[in-house]
Amino acid sequence: MLKAKPKPKLAPKARPKVGVVGLGNMGGGIAHNLARAGLPLAVWDTAPKAMKPFVGLPNVTPLPPGEMAGSCAAIIFVVPASPEIDAHLKGKSGVLARAAARAGRTGRTGRLALYDFTTSDPAYTKRLARRAAKSGVDYLDAGMSGGAAGAAAGTLTLMMGGDKAALSRTRRYLKPFTSKIFHLGPSGSGHTMKLIHNMVCHSCFMATVEGGRMAERAGLDLAQMIEVFNVANARSYASEVRFPKHILNKKWDAKSRVYNLHKDLGMAVALGKSLGAEVSHGEATLSFLQKAMGMGMSEKDYALLYRDFEKIRKTRKGKK
Repeated sequence: MLKAKPKPKLAPKARPKVGVVGLGNMGGGIAHNLARAGLPLAVWDTAPKAMKPFVGLPNVTPLPPGEMAGSCAAIIFVVPASPEIDAHLKGKSGVLARAAARAGRTGRTGRLALYDFTTSDPAYTKRLARRAAKSGVDYLDAGMSGGAAGAAAGTLTLMMGGDKAALSRTRRYLKPFTSKIFHLGPSGSGHTMKLIHNMVCHSCFMATVEGGRMAERAGLDLAQMIEVFNVANARSYASEVRFPKHILNKKWDAKSRVYNLHKDLGMAVALGKSLGAEVSHGEATLSFLQKAMGMGMSEKDYALLYRDFEKIRKTRKGKK
């Protein structure tokens, strides 16, 4: 009687070297690029639906953030804001407790680098960075530009704050999804630049919206206005990308909520005032967004700000 052939042993997965926490529009694209680059990857999201595309991929391991801290050289948080990161850092099974034990074994070169890819208040960022340092963790704040499309294409621009040596040590884990990385200074610098960037970006978008509505009132064609802008001095990201891809075709799918713009502008204006800076254009944009929020548009795609511009304009601030 012939014996059955033994089943071949499968090679064990490599221990994760980099982790991504938060697999939404931005984090999902980042994680897919890391996986395609062949890096041993750990992923985590509280939503099973977000985790599903990564199940069964080679060298991709579902792992809670606390467990990532045991083996990863870098953990990238792509979550809504600082409080979500804060929650993962706390407790005996949290990232900092697990990383503190490891730091004692591996020394500085083996320290965990934690990347904060949120758009957050720089003051909160600095507090988290100080706490992380006490546990032997390098905390770097990174503002992102490029949106979900840039995350998927691997062409994000990062605005970085924190320890430059830690960035150099772990930079290779950022390369699969970035085209440009700027180190801007100490902790909080990246998030400060991101707030300034978003205040200007969203204010330019609203100025283009106003221009478009004015053109239509004057009997001009919106698509032609955008065409003119894009070969003249009024061109911007709004005219080159947002209007052609998400507004002129009436798809209304810019893939970011009105809530996000309102949050960013609120933090940017507050930061500007705390610095004694002039932020009147930012305040005007924030005022319009507050009206949209008052109409119940919090969870709506922000491309709809163009479609519903006249209704929002006539609404009293904060009134639903």
